[in-house]
Amino acid sequence: MDVLALVGPSGTGKSYRALLVAQEYSVDMIIDDGLLIKESKILAGRSAKREATMMAAVRRAIFSDPSDAVAVKAKLREAAPNRVLVLGTSREMIDKIVKSLDLPAPWKYLDISDVSTNEEIRRAVRIRREQGKHVIPAPTFEVKKTFSGYLVDPLKFFLRRKPGADERPFVIEKSVVRPTFSSLGKFIIADSVVMAIAARASRDVPGVSKVSRVQVDGTDEGVTLTVDLAIKYGYHVFRVLEEAQYAVRLAVEYMTALNVIAVNVRAKKLSVDSTSFLPATQV
Repeated sequence: MDVLALVGPSGTGKSYRALLVAQEYSVDMIIDDGLLIKESKILAGRSAKREATMMAAVRRAIFSDPSDAVAVKAKLREAAPNRVLVLGTSREMIDKIVKSLDLPAPWKYLDISDVSTNEEIRRAVRIRREQGKHVIPAPTFEVKKTFSGYLVDPLKFFLRRKPGADERPFVIEKSVVRPTFSSLGKFIIADSVVMAIAARASRDVPGVSKVSRVQVDGTDEGVTLTVDLAIKYGYHVFRVLEEAQYAVRLAVEYMTALNVIAVNVRAKKLSVDSTSFLPATQV
């Protein structure tokens, strides 16, 4: 296995350039901020950007706790990649990462200035300083599992393949997040807000008479919602529940950026109004 290193100070655009470097040097996997990434999937690890402080983020990124490295080493052994790209702020950091993961010493150290212009580096530093944004070289649907409740923006662009390969350009996707330890502060989403969103989305579904209860169970990976409904007489119960389930998931994910693990919708009551039993009109 070959190890390629990409080195540069924090905020200079290493994660942004990672996929381009991986394409150029035929890299199979990327190790960045505690994550093992292959193509469009996070295989193992926990993002250092989820840590509450900068020091904790650094410890996570270099796998200083042996338990953090176990799953990553297992995936590396299982996949047996030919070449791995490791990102770090210095050669010393790179060396600590490869030592923690039992990887060979890098055969080449690339500096961020080797793959980015001075203007691109200055722009990356300015965005990090002014907006607190970080890039993760993985698609948004993967990143949301790790950054549930954080605003995640996708970055998509076309990349041409190497000469001699399929000449058609292909799309790669990265994600932009603002970590917990951002100097711009942090925000939280109260369970009561999630409950209110779920209740409103349910009430807007035709056939729903009343929302009896909404329960929110949250974890680091996302939330599970349980919604109890009263269904109007005359409607197809299962169809109403299915539409309510979809509406709740869509509303909560769109309005909060939470990763919705599951939505459990239950019909607890059949609602009957006085018009349901009006006599038929005589002809």
